[in-house]
This record gives sequence, C-alpha cells and structure tokens, in this order.
Amino acid sequence: MNSNLTFNCFGLVIHGYGKPEILAYVRDAVRQGRQTMIVTANPENLIFAKTHPEYWNVLRQADLRTVDSFGLVCAGLLHSVKPHRTPGVELADYLCEEAEKNGWRVGLIGGAEGIADKAAWSLRQRYPQLNVVAEAGGRVDADGNGDEANDEAIFRLTQSAPDILLVALSFPGQEAWIAKHISDIPSVKVAIGVGGTLDYWSGKIKRAPSWMRKLGLEWLYRLILEPRRWKRMFTAVIVFPLMAFFDRFRIN
Repeated sequence: MNSNLTFNCFGLVIHGYGKPEILAYVRDAVRQGRQTMIVTANPENLIFAKTHPEYWNVLRQADLRTVDSFGLVCAGLLHSVKPHRTPGVELADYLCEEAEKNGWRVGLIGGAEGIADKAAWSLRQRYPQLNVVAEAGGRVDADGNGDEANDEAIFRLTQSAPDILLVALSFPGQEAWIAKHISDIPSVKVAIGVGGTLDYWSGKIKRAPSWMRKLGLEWLYRLILEPRRWKRMFTAVIVFPLMAFFDRFRIN
C-alpha cells in the first residue's frame, strides 16, 4: 500500500487510499480468510475518539481508517498528504459491486425498521447477481452491546454466512459492535461501519447533487434538509479543522 497517502490525526493513522487500493486490500483479506475491520474516518468519530479513550482504542483496532469527509482531506493536507476521499456510501457501493463480480455474499445490519430490507431490495435492482441478506439488528449502545434482537440477528448472520458485512448500527456503537462481534460471525472477512448508507439506499434520504459532493458541500445539503443537525455540522466544519491544525502543530 502507498504510505505516501497516510497521515496521523489525533494519534491514529489515517489511510487516504482510493478505490483501487482499498479494493485490493479487501480482495486480499477475502482470499486469505483474514477478518478485517474498516472504519470510515470523519470529523465526528475522530473528535469523539479524542475525548473517549475506549472508542479511540476501537478505532485503533481497525485495519483501515479511510477518508470519509472533506474535512479529513484538509487534515491530510496539513501533513503535506493529498488523500483520496472515499465517502462511506460510495465505498459500500464499491464493495457490493466487487462482491457481485466475485460471488461474495453481502450482509446488511442496522437502520430503522424496514430500512435494511429496503436497502437490500435496492441493491438487488442495481446488482442482479448480488447475494445479499438483511437484518434489522435491534438496538446497540455506545459500547457495542446489543439487545436480544441484536443477539438474534448475530445468530442468523452466522447461518447466512456473509463474506462482507455492512454495519449501520449508529455512531458510536457500530464500530464498537464490529470490534466486539466480528469474530462471532466466522464467515465475515470484511466488516465496515456504513452509518446512514442504508438510509440512502432505501430512499429514506437523498444524497446531495454530484456538484455539491465534488465541492465537499454534502454537509450543507444535509443541513438544509435537517436543520436540527446544525451542532454536528458546526463540529465537523468549524471545530474539527481547528483541532486538526492544533494537533498537527502541537499547539496547546
């Protein structure tokens, strides 16, 4: 892998790889039968990790921490690195496309009631040969502990045996859940937290227009649609760049 695309943010190595490098890593993991955890790093989860050591350790356990947001691209530039931005929803699409080509089974878990099933239906329309299974997943707390419905979903996933598992169990629990439970589903070679991806696939939420995505303005589109998210957007757009700058130059 290209070390020139990696940089450090809040003590974590961020892998600014593009589609070819990430998919090569995934193919290798599947071929070797090596269980792999991927985190789509963004301002929200990195700031949370900076102030929550347990969560920071969860992110540290990941094999790849990809660049999900424009803010993290800027953080890379502070280190004289120009990372590739690979939003979680696009990375999940790449994995499904690759799974269809290689005959891998994809598992979805999470989202509100009915969302995983709708997302699976959408995937089947776009990837007719894709073998995909869906589980609602129940409730998961911030430490990755699930309720009875979650335990039942894990059991069913062991039976359906997905190779790739896309986890949408909400932040910050989904990454902790993966770290805690990936070994409980032996078939899984690659598990990745995909946040609101299932909402996009199901049609519950629309993505920003492509021109806004290219300019790194998805946050503005989401803010317009969901004004209640303003605190999260302020953290991502204002607070994180300042923290990344201070972290880079060790300004206390």
